[in-house]
Amino acid sequence: MSIGHASAQTNGNLLKTGADANTLLWEISGNGLQGSSYLFGTFHLLCKEDIQFSAALKQAVISSQEVYLELDMDDPSTIMGALMLMNMKNGKKLKDLYTAEQYKRVSDFFKDSLKTPIGLFQQMKPEFLIALLYPKMMPCNTTASIEEAIMQIAKANGKEIKGLETMAFQASVFDSIPYEKQAAELLETIDSMDNSKKYFSLMLTAYKEQRLDKIENIINNPEFGSTENQDLLLDNRNKNWVGQLKEIMKKGPVFTAVGAGHLVGKAGLIALLRAEGYTVKGVENK
Repeated sequence: MSIGHASAQTNGNLLKTGADANTLLWEISGNGLQGSSYLFGTFHLLCKEDIQFSAALKQAVISSQEVYLELDMDDPSTIMGALMLMNMKNGKKLKDLYTAEQYKRVSDFFKDSLKTPIGLFQQMKPEFLIALLYPKMMPCNTTASIEEAIMQIAKANGKEIKGLETMAFQASVFDSIPYEKQAAELLETIDSMDNSKKYFSLMLTAYKEQRLDKIENIINNPEFGSTENQDLLLDNRNKNWVGQLKEIMKKGPVFTAVGAGHLVGKAGLIALLRAEGYTVKGVENK
């Protein structure tokens, strides 16, 4: 994570480009844009003490007219929609997706490690259940959301917060991945928790070092999971977002913050925006 203190530099000096190899903050310019927009890679859950934003990042938010996240987390209906859309369709239940022995392994993990009965989540999509395991992989007790911290900066500076997707769309992405496959991934994560922690630790270190090259390598490493659904979870959504941003950025500068995994690779946002004719440069973010 970028760590730094605000300084008395001018806006221009704060937003220095030239950090292409080692940054999570990117300037989007050219191609007819009236002013620079900014793209930032997030990590949805971090140890609270690791969330310290650089002066450059704060200035990028302040200099933008609007802030776009994956979802409009400022809208109460997003949260309500999440609660409704996390469940599987057609009355499917978690225990229907496993043998009795497999289900017991999942149930025991939730009871012993998460101190939560699995019965509370019988109808929840397994992919969402995997997210509940993340705090167990963290090297701290208190976690926080980068998106929430960005929202606080945006609100303090009167910026409107919007979303590139709706909760209904995100839920539909997970509905398009067979629940049986999601259940298998949940069980694999539980059964190989040491490996899952290793993956998470590597990703966390790469993120805090702002090394997009390392993040890309980890995402594409078959040792840490399948790339089978990468088109659904990353590539197709990236194309959709670039289509939206082309129209949004015409109206004025925006600050966009999405998962860092969406920035990297040939089908990542940086490459796609460059292919559309924009100049995308890394911004020093220390």
